[in-house]
Amino acid sequence: MDFEQLRTFLEVSRLRSFSRAAEKLSVTQPAISAQIRSLETEIGARLFDRDGGKVTFTAAGRVFEPFAEHVLSCHAHIGITIAELHRSPRGEVSISANEATSLYILPAVFAAFKKQYTRVALKIERADRASILEGVLNREVDFGVVSLPVKDARLTVEKIHKDEVVLVTGIAHPLAMRESVTLHELLEHPLLLTKTGRQREQLDDFFRAEDVHPRIAMEVESSELLKRLIAAGLGMGFLPRAVVEPELALGSLRTIKVEGLRISRELALVFRREKTLSRAAHAFLEIATGQNRVAAPIPGKAIRETARSAS
Repeated sequence: MDFEQLRTFLEVSRLRSFSRAAEKLSVTQPAISAQIRSLETEIGARLFDRDGGKVTFTAAGRVFEPFAEHVLSCHAHIGITIAELHRSPRGEVSISANEATSLYILPAVFAAFKKQYTRVALKIERADRASILEGVLNREVDFGVVSLPVKDARLTVEKIHKDEVVLVTGIAHPLAMRESVTLHELLEHPLLLTKTGRQREQLDDFFRAEDVHPRIAMEVESSELLKRLIAAGLGMGFLPRAVVEPELALGSLRTIKVEGLRISRELALVFRREKTLSRAAHAFLEIATGQNRVAAPIPGKAIRETARSAS
């Protein structure tokens, strides 16, 4: 057997499809089938059952999967370990985050990182929370940035940012000159809110606990769009302070305290718990968290293809 056959096997096992594995690996489906047949011949057992378009493990395939991952992991780390004895971090680090985090939190992190590690490329992918976590778990990106809490035992969670969620108005809003308002006063005015996300969940919990029903004029998909609508005078809404700092400095938006309401936002860098970080990814983790860390030794059961971002 060869490493390419093992990679093919693991891609089919992850996607549960020969055709999708072929598309992912940029080869033909007959080539995928031929590699799996060759692997099955060498092992002496069928690895997959194929019933129409459905692909499932046989008992042998289920037993074989962790061994294939281990072999590819060792293969990857041989190259990493030898090459990185003589060079500084290089390659690529990929991060998935939502629009607001990409625009207002990560640029400072990226700038600090690139100042020290000029040979490492940074790749940012914008996605919603569910897609971010899915991408990390599927090993499609090295890191994700999401709001806490994150309750998944498969992930390591490292806090990187905390700020306050504030009520924001345009300068012409009737409440714009107020420093604070009561909940009753808040309810007298229409609100613009993000449709989903941790921030919306916290607000819904607060209103539910107070047994009140705010006047929701509009629900939008992104914090950036929400900010622009507030600035255009269409209403007021809640946003993380970091998102509106530039406008607050210019005086084009205002913030107001709501009596009895305190909501904070914590962002965390997440990655697979068993993932062995390349030197480039490890360096990014240090910059993002502001902590110096001792690189962990290469584990015997690290997951496959962790060398991808450092190759």
